Amino acid sequence: MVALIFYILLAVAWWKVFTKAGYPGILALIPIVNAIFLLRIAGMSGWWVLLYLVPIANVVLAIVVAVKVGARFGKGGVFSFFLLFVFSFIGYFILGFGDSRYREI
Repeated sequence: MVALIFYILLAVAWWKVFTKAGYPGILALIPIVNAIFLLRIAGMSGWWVLLYLVPIANVVLAIVVAVKVGARFGKGGVFSFFLLFVFSFIGYFILGFGDSRYREI
């Protein structure tokens, strides 16, 4: 039940992040599609989503995606690691509802 609550909170935060990046926010609600578009926001190909299926590579990929998404929104590596990877539901709320702007690098 707790995991479902965290997923709902994360989906709400992703909705705003997707909207800021120019994608429809409804894509944040679809489980695999949200990972593909999060990779696109990070500037990576959607095919990288297959690495989420590999046990150790998925953690490394999640860190890389967090740092790249943070860079796209003008945030540093420390913010990206701790608030987009470790405490993602907080970090994505800060990106989505804060004053940071998405920019393509």
